[in-house]
Amino acid sequence: MISTEEAESITTLIQYQHGFVISKVMFTACELGVFDLLLESGEPLSSTTIAECLGTSPHGMELLLGACVALKLLRTERKDEQVLYGNTDLSSLCLGKSSPKSQYHHMMWFSESIYMNLHYLADAVREGKNLNEKSLNSKKFYDGIYRSEEQMQRFVSCMNGTWSLGGRDVIAAFDLSQFPQICDLGGGGGALAKECIYLYPNCTVTILDLPEVVRTAKKHFISEEEQWIHFIEGDFFEDLIPEADLYILARICHNWTDEKCAQLLTKVYKACKPRGGVLIIEMVLNEDRKGPLLVHLKSILMLALTEGKERTPSEYSTLLSATGFKEAERKKTRLFDAILARK
Repeated sequence: MISTEEAESITTLIQYQHGFVISKVMFTACELGVFDLLLESGEPLSSTTIAECLGTSPHGMELLLGACVALKLLRTERKDEQVLYGNTDLSSLCLGKSSPKSQYHHMMWFSESIYMNLHYLADAVREGKNLNEKSLNSKKFYDGIYRSEEQMQRFVSCMNGTWSLGGRDVIAAFDLSQFPQICDLGGGGGALAKECIYLYPNCTVTILDLPEVVRTAKKHFISEEEQWIHFIEGDFFEDLIPEADLYILARICHNWTDEKCAQLLTKVYKACKPRGGVLIIEMVLNEDRKGPLLVHLKSILMLALTEGKERTPSEYSTLLSATGFKEAERKKTRLFDAILARK
């Protein structure tokens, strides 16, 4: 006989073992358009109707819908002895393409790119670096993002989706009204720039990003009413950084080694106006490195896909002080940490 504690541990182990199946169920429901169909219908539908509308087998769809119900991504109700399926509040909010805070593109990016790259995680752990050359397309991970306008558009949509959940929180974490000129390095589709202007309408925002990112952002993500966002094409490691009062590095540092981060922060410090600052937005590990679990999982992704890692508060403090910044303050929001340091 096993104890209750052992039984609970074994159940947890089995759930971990099936973690990738859970992800694939959610990704597949997104890919097939289950949540979009239920959003558009405005009412619950039977599994047979959903299968007919989406061109799948009734049997396969019934099993997929059942798994989504168990994951609390769908709800059920009975009508005329039929089981009908509808979106939960979470899926209505986040999982359809037209959802208010859609994470659809994030799901597709994970399913089509990250999932495949993680096949080589054991090799990455053995060698202590990403092994993207082993991926099916024989390209580095981020090179794959830039290989077509469609891929770039999906990646920028993915990043915008992230900031639709937590962007306003991190921009509001500190009073940024004291910084009239803001430069968002690697600001992509402008999601954080828009939050800056919404909260601090007297500020001006410039985005520095790679030429292909800027072209995609202007074409697909910046409306005529948002032409106040100024874009500069360039590589923040290789090209000049424009002068500003505040620089935003949002999910940038975790892509790079300490040496590359120090190189970038040194450039930012030199370009920064007196009494200006830098705002680093990242998921941060606890100082004892015992959590949070999500941040540890993100760090594994960084190992598998990039040169970087997630860091502790003291590691960010060390990077900032070594490159000249001081008075670093950290505030935690729902999803991200905001670290503001001064020149």
